[in-house]
Amino acid sequence: MAVKNKLKPDIVLKNFWRDNDRFADLFNGSLFHGEKILQPDMLSESDTDVSSVLKFNGHAETLGRILDVVKKSSYGIDFVILGLENQMKVHYAMPLRNMTADALIYMKEYSETVKRNKQSEPLQNDAEFLSGLRREDRLHAVVTICVYYGETDWDGPYSLLDMLDLQHIPKQLRSFVNDYKINLIQIHGSEEYRFQNSDVQDFFEIMRNIYRRDYRKIEEVYKTREISTELGLAIGAASESTVLMNEALKSRGGVMNMCTALQELENTSREKGRIEGKIEGRIEGKIEGKIEGIVKICKDFGAPQETAVEKLQKECDLTLQDARKYVKMYYL
Repeated sequence: MAVKNKLKPDIVLKNFWRDNDRFADLFNGSLFHGEKILQPDMLSESDTDVSSVLKFNGHAETLGRILDVVKKSSYGIDFVILGLENQMKVHYAMPLRNMTADALIYMKEYSETVKRNKQSEPLQNDAEFLSGLRREDRLHAVVTICVYYGETDWDGPYSLLDMLDLQHIPKQLRSFVNDYKINLIQIHGSEEYRFQNSDVQDFFEIMRNIYRRDYRKIEEVYKTREISTELGLAIGAASESTVLMNEALKSRGGVMNMCTALQELENTSREKGRIEGKIEGRIEGKIEGKIEGIVKICKDFGAPQETAVEKLQKECDLTLQDARKYVKMYYL
């Protein structure tokens, strides 16, 4: 049990998506309608720490940022930088976070290019000397996706403009405000994606049905199938289910029976529902008793009914209508 408790969901998910086949299929299926634009054998690991020191007019500021997974995809002698962010909860500043991370990747490459230029042949003119870049220097494109694992729909902003109060920006200026959108992938609506890697397809399909509580559907598909332990751990991590993660850890030979694991999850969910129902009932009973006690005390001391109404609103956080209903009930 001690080993199980040491598993961190974010590390599990990073490890799952670090696999080149899954990483490439995630991008291809969600961004390119299943077309194999990215090839697994063209991907290589890149530094996830994009922290940087920003220098402006003699002032320096450190800015730390670590992405979950970063890859380079080579195209001949050139490459594209690909980033992945795992997001368990809705983040209302996600466009700003993604924009900052992408900017730091660009800044990191810019700094490396400037350093390389200083060590090679002298720059040709004042313009090149000012920036540290040669006229022909170019940075490499950065594409970042954000995978949101929440059970509810994303209700946060999808772009930087969504974070701005556009109503107070003059119409003449709005078209000049630069936007920055996020490439968001979420469990809900993931049927539209065209994944070809079996692990990636199974991951999203099982996650959708877990959130829908459609365990029968999963049983139909995976009754005679086993999935990899790594996939089971990723599903448990993404759904924040210690039950599934523990079942994955019990498996042998690198594979697990998803139906057995989900049966355990379903039983746990039912038991949790019963416990929550009992707790809710007890809470409601305590509140009901408090309401009755306040009304009877006011009645015994001959206080007007409106006094009891006011106390119920203040001490039990009731609406005026509900408070009057209870006073009428217990003043008999």
